[in-house]
Amino acid sequence: MGVLLSLLVACSDNGEKKATEDLVLAREALDTDNFSKARELIDSIKILYPKAYEARREGNRIMRQIELKEQQQGLAFLEKTLSEKQGAFELIKNRFVLEKDAEYQETGNYFLPAQTVEKNMNRSYLRFQVDEHGAMTMTSIYCGANNIHHTGVKVIAPDGSFAETPTSKDRYETSDLGVQIEKVDYPVGQDGNVVGFIYLNRDTNIRVEYQGERKYATTMNATDRKAAAELYELSQTLSSIEQIKNEIKET
Repeated sequence: MGVLLSLLVACSDNGEKKATEDLVLAREALDTDNFSKARELIDSIKILYPKAYEARREGNRIMRQIELKEQQQGLAFLEKTLSEKQGAFELIKNRFVLEKDAEYQETGNYFLPAQTVEKNMNRSYLRFQVDEHGAMTMTSIYCGANNIHHTGVKVIAPDGSFAETPTSKDRYETSDLGVQIEKVDYPVGQDGNVVGFIYLNRDTNIRVEYQGERKYATTMNATDRKAAAELYELSQTLSSIEQIKNEIKET
């Protein structure tokens, strides 16, 4: 403030006096966190008083202070939001099982307990998982006496609306004691919005049609629909946490 007052007293030409008066107002706006008003005043000095060099230099200093305060406030907001998101995750994480081999995996995957492999042997169903960074994947699993060589699925609601995956190349086939097993993965974002469709229709009976050389269809049970919905919400929470962490690093 002392610099501004000395400018106000000492300068009387090239618009310095009027520009310095505006600087006083800009500083007051900065002190009350009215950043848009402070910027507006400093920008007007550059336009109206192009030869008020001392005032313009002081305006640049104020502008840097504005940017610093905005960054500090932005960082505080991000840290508060991150804490809230992490708190929300802590409240729900016990609903899920984290499968992770610490020796071979850097990132583990969350499942709903009812959808772990051990509890679903020889069953055809849609399985859902979310990794620790929030990336969600749907897997269509087929088990039967004969292969259908499927490469995608179509999900249909009772009203006839549907969503369908594009053809996936991320597929695997094997057999166990005469049972043919096929698995196809669809990362969310490359799933034709099938996961989003299931989430919106989670309270209805959804028909699943496997798309392959042979037709196969089944109905999602309530447990699988619940898995899709809860893991979708978990994905949103963990993705938000990752995004906020990245924004904090960039601040």
